[in-house]
Amino acid sequence: MPQEAAGKTGVPSDARAKPERPRDELGRPLPWDAPTRLRLPDFDAMSLEDNDRVAREFLAGQNYFGAHEAWETAWKQAKGTGDEELFKGLSQLGAGYVHLLRGNAHGATTLLRRGASRVGAYPMGARGIDTRALARRLEADANAIDEGTLLPGPQAALQPPDV
Repeated sequence: MPQEAAGKTGVPSDARAKPERPRDELGRPLPWDAPTRLRLPDFDAMSLEDNDRVAREFLAGQNYFGAHEAWETAWKQAKGTGDEELFKGLSQLGAGYVHLLRGNAHGATTLLRRGASRVGAYPMGARGIDTRALARRLEADANAIDEGTLLPGPQAALQPPDV
C-alpha cells in the first residue's frame, strides 16, 4: 500500500503551514510586508449553513470576495447533497462581481453567466432563493457590462442581487 506523501509535496500540517499572503479588499495579493486589508472568518471551521448565511451577509454588505469565499467553501461542503451546483453558481456570482470591481469585464461576464446557468437550473425556492429572478439578474448584469452600461472598475454602480 502506498504511503502518504510527506515533505515538500505532502499535505500541509501545523509544522509546515503556508503563511497567509496579505490581500486587499478585493482579494488581490499585496506585497509580503504589507498589512492585510482583508479579514475573513475561517470558513472551513464553519458549517455549510453558516457559510451560506455569512455569504449572504457579505453579499448584502457588498463584500463580494467574502461572499465568493464562503459560498466556495459551502460548495465543497455540499458535495453529494444535490446542492453543490447551486453553491458553485453562487460562488461564481461572488467571483463575477469581484472581477467587475477589479476592472476585468471578460472575467465578470463569464462568471456571472456561469453562475446564472447553475442557479437557474434549480427550482424556485431552492434554499429560499428566487432562482429564476437571480439568474435573470446575473444575465442582465453580464449584458450591461457587454453593452457598456455597467462599467467595470472599483466605482462600478452596482447593487447586490437578492439572495
